[in-house]
Amino acid sequence: MPHLDPEELSLLALYDDWDDAVSRMHLEECPACASEFAALRRTVDAVKTTPDTSRLSVPGPQVWDGIHRELGLSASVREDPLAAAGQQGHLPPSAIAPPSNIAPPSNIAPPSATAPTPAIAPPTDLSQARAARKGRAWWQRSGTWLVAAAAAVVVALGGIWALNRPAQPLPLAEAQLTPLASFSATGSARVVEAQDGARTLEVQLSKDEAQGYQEVWLIAPDLSRLVSLGVMNADTGTFQVPAGLELSEYPIVDVSDEPVDGNPAHSSVSIVRGTLTS
Repeated sequence: MPHLDPEELSLLALYDDWDDAVSRMHLEECPACASEFAALRRTVDAVKTTPDTSRLSVPGPQVWDGIHRELGLSASVREDPLAAAGQQGHLPPSAIAPPSNIAPPSNIAPPSATAPTPAIAPPTDLSQARAARKGRAWWQRSGTWLVAAAAAVVVALGGIWALNRPAQPLPLAEAQLTPLASFSATGSARVVEAQDGARTLEVQLSKDEAQGYQEVWLIAPDLSRLVSLGVMNADTGTFQVPAGLELSEYPIVDVSDEPVDGNPAHSSVSIVRGTLTS
């Protein structure tokens, strides 16, 4: 079963109402992806909580000097915004807000004291969002300092997650499957190899057109020899390739329509067929 890629998992973890029914159904069926999704959700939940700043050390003035120099900021923001906090030796909660000498954007109203913190929601109009940001420096945008801190946490944990994520199987060969006879289904197939050397054939079809049941085969170029890999009861299937079988000797992927007659031989009715190439 193909796993969800990191981008899909991130979107599902960030946005509770992200409309992707197929991916959410996949999470219910795939323990590996569900475990990674749960780890990402814990990270998102941690970022959304109010940080405990009582144990955070104040960086020295040389840090702000470096930021100011690298970004080419104006003289109006030359003063270290955390200088006052440095006298106390730790960061107060207000230290994560932008410096007081930088005015917030005029088109954003201050939040109400009693208003609940809104949940993260995906952008609805990218063109409007870009227009609203155009012409404003990053340090002038509302919430930038808090978002930057949250992003640092996400990036750090994301790196750990990526390092510990199981290695994805390496593709060895692929084939495009085209319909035969009176069939119209199309599809694809690929052979992947795991770290332990085990090989699997992953098959995907646009639809199931079998009158009986679908069976997957690897066939020699002259069609004189064939190996059955198993029954495919859906539009997709993953099958173990026998150890020692040379793909160069059996490069043809064939999905046949088999009658329920107890005969293990090929029915001679192929739905789709294609040749593996590396």
